[in-house]
Amino acid sequence: MKLQIVFIFSAVCGWSSFSNAQATSAPANPLHRQYRAGEKLTYHMKGVNEAWHYEIDAEGVVKKDAAGQYFEEYQWVHMTSNGQPESLLPSAADYRQRLTLDPDQNPSAPDLTKVDPKMIGPITDMMTFYSDLWLANKLGVLKKARDHFYFKNPMPPSSWADGTHVLVGQDAIDFDMTLKSVDAAAGTAMVEVRHVPPQNPALPLKAAWMQDPVGTGANNWVQIAKDENGKYEAGVGMETFTVDITVSLADGHIASATMENPVITIERTCEDEALSKCGDAKRHEILRKIEMTTGQRSGN
Repeated sequence: MKLQIVFIFSAVCGWSSFSNAQATSAPANPLHRQYRAGEKLTYHMKGVNEAWHYEIDAEGVVKKDAAGQYFEEYQWVHMTSNGQPESLLPSAADYRQRLTLDPDQNPSAPDLTKVDPKMIGPITDMMTFYSDLWLANKLGVLKKARDHFYFKNPMPPSSWADGTHVLVGQDAIDFDMTLKSVDAAAGTAMVEVRHVPPQNPALPLKAAWMQDPVGTGANNWVQIAKDENGKYEAGVGMETFTVDITVSLADGHIASATMENPVITIERTCEDEALSKCGDAKRHEILRKIEMTTGQRSGN
């Protein structure tokens, strides 16, 4: 979703300076990623977004850039949509997604301007998995099973408003992280990262009807768009993510990951920009589910 990608990349620079001060050197970090140039990784992703079911593969390789920094580079292939093969635009063959779990590097936003729109969901969802694990590594506070840390996002609410069609588009989110298990016998650790509404999201809620909580927490999502008839499509709601990532203790690569992303909104069509003359409220609920598993891996 558009709000997701804007959120991730507007916040990531703010994490860097904060987390450098939080990181500690001992005990050892069970989530540490040990890179080897030439290592190949393959992931299979399944997604459910309302009525749309898709599957797609990401084929990757570990590389080292001119500065000596390791990164993972992926190509997206073999997409199916609702059980049928889905052709991607020719540009998909040339697109490469760069990701990293190295806490000494800051993740960079992918260029989505030329990708097939059907790939945006898989690309941003994979970036969520990597960014969540990267943040846990960067903070360095999850050392043993049941360790917990609540990270208050230092960035202001992110915006995807373009000023023309979308006049207001903002969301706010904090991170609630737990190292659920460290299983030496299985060679894995599991970390849960919950993206949750802040206690005071500080969103620009223009009308009184927007103040009432839509879900069980504070409203952390708002959008106001102007349609072709000059009316205002306004919505407010709560969005959360629950991300579970299984990590290899051997080298820190992602062995598997799941995401549940419920979005609950109240939407109204309004006659005025103040949102005081509006039609009936319509409740809209979405539950996206994403599953990613690793396939064959090989060394250099």
